[in-house]
Amino acid sequence: SRDTLMQEVVHCYQTLLRGLLDLTDNLVNGEVVPPSQVVRHDGDDPYLVIAADKGTASFSDIANAVALEYGYWLGDAFASGGSAGYDHKKMGITARGAWESVKRNFRELGVDIQSSDFRVVGIGDMSGDVFGNGMLLSRHIKLVGAFNHRHIFLDPEPDPETSFEERRRLFGLPRSSWKDYDRALISSGGGVYARSLKSIVLTDQVKAMLGLNVDRITPNELISALLRAPVDLLWNGGIGTYVKSARESHAEVRDKANDGLRVNGGELRCKVVGEGGNLGFTQLGRVEYALRGGLLYTDAIDNSAGVDCSDHEVNIKILLGQVVAAEEMTVKQRDRLLEQMTDEVAQLVLADNYAQTQAISMVASEAPGRLYEHARFIEYLEQRGLLNRKLEYLPDDKAIAERGGQKRGLTKPEIAVLHAYSKMNYYDALIQSGIPDDEYLQPELQNYFPRRLSRRYRRQMADHRLRREIIATHLTNNIVDHVGPGFGFRVRELVGANIAGVTRAYLAASRIFGTDHLWHQVEALDNRVPAAVQLEMMRLLSRLLEHSVMWILRYYQNDLVVRDLVERFQQGVDGLAALMPRPLAAKERLALKRRVKAFGNAGVPRELAQAVGAMVPLAAAMDIVDVAREAERPVDIVTSLYFNLGAVLDFHWLRGEIDRINVQTHWHDLAKARLKALLDDHQREITAQVLKHTRPYKVARRMIEQWRDANRFAFDRYTQMITELKARTSVDFAMLSVVVATADSLRGGR
Repeated sequence: SRDTLMQEVVHCYQTLLRGLLDLTDNLVNGEVVPPSQVVRHDGDDPYLVIAADKGTASFSDIANAVALEYGYWLGDAFASGGSAGYDHKKMGITARGAWESVKRNFRELGVDIQSSDFRVVGIGDMSGDVFGNGMLLSRHIKLVGAFNHRHIFLDPEPDPETSFEERRRLFGLPRSSWKDYDRALISSGGGVYARSLKSIVLTDQVKAMLGLNVDRITPNELISALLRAPVDLLWNGGIGTYVKSARESHAEVRDKANDGLRVNGGELRCKVVGEGGNLGFTQLGRVEYALRGGLLYTDAIDNSAGVDCSDHEVNIKILLGQVVAAEEMTVKQRDRLLEQMTDEVAQLVLADNYAQTQAISMVASEAPGRLYEHARFIEYLEQRGLLNRKLEYLPDDKAIAERGGQKRGLTKPEIAVLHAYSKMNYYDALIQSGIPDDEYLQPELQNYFPRRLSRRYRRQMADHRLRREIIATHLTNNIVDHVGPGFGFRVRELVGANIAGVTRAYLAASRIFGTDHLWHQVEALDNRVPAAVQLEMMRLLSRLLEHSVMWILRYYQNDLVVRDLVERFQQGVDGLAALMPRPLAAKERLALKRRVKAFGNAGVPRELAQAVGAMVPLAAAMDIVDVAREAERPVDIVTSLYFNLGAVLDFHWLRGEIDRINVQTHWHDLAKARLKALLDDHQREITAQVLKHTRPYKVARRMIEQWRDANRFAFDRYTQMITELKARTSVDFAMLSVVVATADSLRGGR
């Protein structure tokens, strides 16, 4: 009987969990207690959780009962989503997380799917968590077709409002299927068909919708046609692998049940794919689709919200477990508080989905120009045994060369993989450093939790068993999401620093320039300005952060205290930003005004356009503030001198020529970066020399004239080389290297 079978299933599940706990360390009164009669070859590790959602709520409760039987320290945090946990289906959290991906991809196409109708083909049915919740996330969905393991649903011209209400009815109907859809609400030519039929007669409306010219078709052929339909969105909320690449055989996919209907990524005609379900595409299928212009991330990115929600539940329960143990709260009060925080927990989780897709899109927007940098990071991970390129379907050296020749970079699905490995690599380095123990960084721990917990239980957070891991994770996400994959490796390769130094430098730079606040303001422009403009603004912020981190590590690596650096530079940088664009040289002033105007024309508020546009000249801000302090001169005078010297010496032109050099390997990229850094050093040192060896004029031009007259030979030699370079039709790296080296002679002062 069904009851007997369920009892056997439960018994097997309990046996599995007991076997796991028999081998797992426990915590008793804060001390690690190893399992008895077990030989351990690893270190202490009492952390073991079972991830589940409300779809298996009874199993979560079964798991938690076993944990309580064993006296396991996590109690009912052992399995998330139980009776006192977060109901994932009720929250719709997995689908909502994937919808963040879908919304972003459509924003990049200039479409707001929360206010504009769009056509969808789906995999799944309304009784499913991910499919059902997903198909209720916009009232503008026009679901023209869908299929599950039993039925095919077709509705060529659905009414968005009527069909939305019918989908909502089916979602609330236990064990509903497409056959429960009210036929009277299906548009002309549509219907619901059993997949067990030998063939299906196609109506004229369906033929037009799918671009077919046959009258009769098998169910599998119809599903293949649906997958290839020219719609706006393909939403996967089902089980099975439906899309591969042309390079893969069906046997390689290892999903025999769908061999008869599977299609290739290059055959898809939808604009966007949302992967609420796992394994709907092979990775090569994703890449093939993306290379043809399709927009998608990966299933791991799209449906990560469920796991993220479980992580938050576990960590919140660990925190509140301390409070309950101290008899400052009852279990009933804890359960009520958990329920009250549902919406805020959801917002914290969705913020992670939003940030991840944004980060990948930002990298993708400049991927061709950073191809060799990404290739070098892949090579670095491979050399250290941290990545298997073949297993992750990342391009090999030959494919990288081909992409370079085509001026194409990594696709979003490939960047998503690299992004994940970057985070894992950065986290591993961070957790082994002293960064998670820095008192100055405790707000990173508080920001992970809902605000009401941060306000009431700040003291208990400091004793959280996973405090270090939470801080390391939060920092890793913040840094990699803002400056892209391989940031720590890239900075260390250019200036030499450990991960703790890179992290402290990043935190100092972000606080000095207030980039987090500006970033959030740019994010708030969703659907108000083009996504490409937002990404351009974010790239400016990201480049400033990267430049500033390397600057800090070059000049302050041995004295790197975040609070001290912020106190040293923030006031001066704020003052310098307020002066913009007045102290700039003519060309840079004009460039800034053009940037600000372009942002403003796109709909960016003027104050924000000015603040973000000024990030380009503000890359020199810490140089200027340092020189001004050492020379004991006003920041506005030093700023004017710095930029006017750059104009007189054509440093701005030189930087542009360095940027235009064709990069063919990572080493070329590295050489370019070092040459630009050397030019920055020259401009700083020449500014300091002019201040030191000239009268304290209030006009930069007069100081430059006096300095030039005192250094006529070196100046004339340098300017003659610049004139010769400008007269050439092309400039190569060797020529620029010689000129930058010659500029070093100008640092001598008199």
